[in-house]
Amino acid sequence: MEQRTVHGAIAGKSRPAELSTAMIVGSGKGMPQAMLSHQRMTIWNVLCCISSDFAQTSKVAWRYHAATIFQSDMIPPLTALRCFEAAARHRSYTRAADELALTQSAVSKQVAQLEALIGTRLFRRTRRGVELTPVGAAYAKKVAHRLEGLERDTMDAKAQQGGTALQLATVPTFATRWLLPRLPGLRSQRPDLTVHLETRTRPFLFADTHFDAALYAGTPEQVERWPGTQATLLMHEDVVAVASPTLAATRKRWTAHDVAAAPLLQQSTRPESWRQWFRAMDAAPPQSMAGPRYELFSMLAMAAIHGLGIALMPRMLVEAELAQGQLVVLSPMPWRSDRNYYLVSPEAARESAALGALRDWLLAEAGGG
Repeated sequence: MEQRTVHGAIAGKSRPAELSTAMIVGSGKGMPQAMLSHQRMTIWNVLCCISSDFAQTSKVAWRYHAATIFQSDMIPPLTALRCFEAAARHRSYTRAADELALTQSAVSKQVAQLEALIGTRLFRRTRRGVELTPVGAAYAKKVAHRLEGLERDTMDAKAQQGGTALQLATVPTFATRWLLPRLPGLRSQRPDLTVHLETRTRPFLFADTHFDAALYAGTPEQVERWPGTQATLLMHEDVVAVASPTLAATRKRWTAHDVAAAPLLQQSTRPESWRQWFRAMDAAPPQSMAGPRYELFSMLAMAAIHGLGIALMPRMLVEAELAQGQLVVLSPMPWRSDRNYYLVSPEAARESAALGALRDWLLAEAGGG
């Protein structure tokens, strides 16, 4: 009975009115009565204070404990996620353990805990190791993306030191031939602004990436169909037919029919370019789509430099090669293609001051050539 009374008092349910101080100080034999009375009273006061404080503390502790339980249900431990991502990438617990400097059993245990938390199997065992289940495959892609983002955000936080960083997606050759040579000018104007570049050649969903904006080459219709975005036109694209000086010297004057008879170098993401160019030149060759295909303009330019054929290139992307005599323009009349260069950003997002500064700088550079 006395134990229940003490427990109730400490839990804040009642005052310890029935508490016997003999439980604390013993029977008090051999002690003066005044001293015993004073000691019992002191202990009484201490217990009353503990009872009141513990009642308040227990409420706070329970709320913290409940929040911790809730968070643990929603956010798996980072170690478990890293083990799962490595095992998913290698399709092997053993190779994942080697990469993470853990034992195979430790990786297996972490994955098992993650499966228990989610409530479903992420792997199934095979003779050659493990394979992802459909749920595991979908989850692995998302986890890998989140871990990469966390690593990137950490690097950004370490590198910024009070500055601002922008993540920019861009078509690759435009970045290397036009953007990068101009970035020192941006740095001199805005030394606090850092621009990170990654290549993307096709539209994507900004919500699924870490990008703040994208430099994109496309038609107005393609930009219009890019969901959830807004676009700023930077420049139009003027295209010229170019070849190596050796190939160009085989004729004094090149006509569209002469070009059609030569090997045509194709850009794989623009399969209709030659057909459109010949149409603009009032020619209709039967094999406008024949010839080797290259994904990037930089590949196309290099193939033309080495005499593999004639390439259609945006002039701004081969200015250096033309100036150095590595390439020659075969037709003096440029063709304005249906593609333009845009700065694309999420429509719903509130534009940052850094992105606004980048847009103003790009427009000024594009206007100046």
